[in-house]
Amino acid sequence: MHWTPSRAVRWAALLLLCAAYLQGGLNKAMDFDAALAEMKHFGLSPAAPLALGVIVLELGASALILTGCLRWLGALALGGFTLLATFVALRFWEMPQPERFMAANSFFEHLGLVGGFLLVAWHDLKERTHD
Repeated sequence: MHWTPSRAVRWAALLLLCAAYLQGGLNKAMDFDAALAEMKHFGLSPAAPLALGVIVLELGASALILTGCLRWLGALALGGFTLLATFVALRFWEMPQPERFMAANSFFEHLGLVGGFLLVAWHDLKERTHD
């Protein structure tokens, strides 16, 4: 495969879509105590295996997307994770103002990310059936 401008733009778009997960996974890996604190903050237990699982998921699924190896699977994994995490961390309907406003914005932004990952999975599966 050779790089063309359209391939480079596509890869850059995928990198931007995965940027928060790469940053999050690396930060959690480099500061595991903070990753444990985050799990505990959201009432998730057992914290250590869950934190490790999130690190592997964020970095591993991002790698699948960026390398193109099972891109659809990586996209579905990050989309599902994002949807689940959104309902755990951004329960804006339970928050008072002004927190509700900010959490609602983030909630719907995260739904947009889920949609982006669904599009990536769909396009990858479509390309595979045409090859």
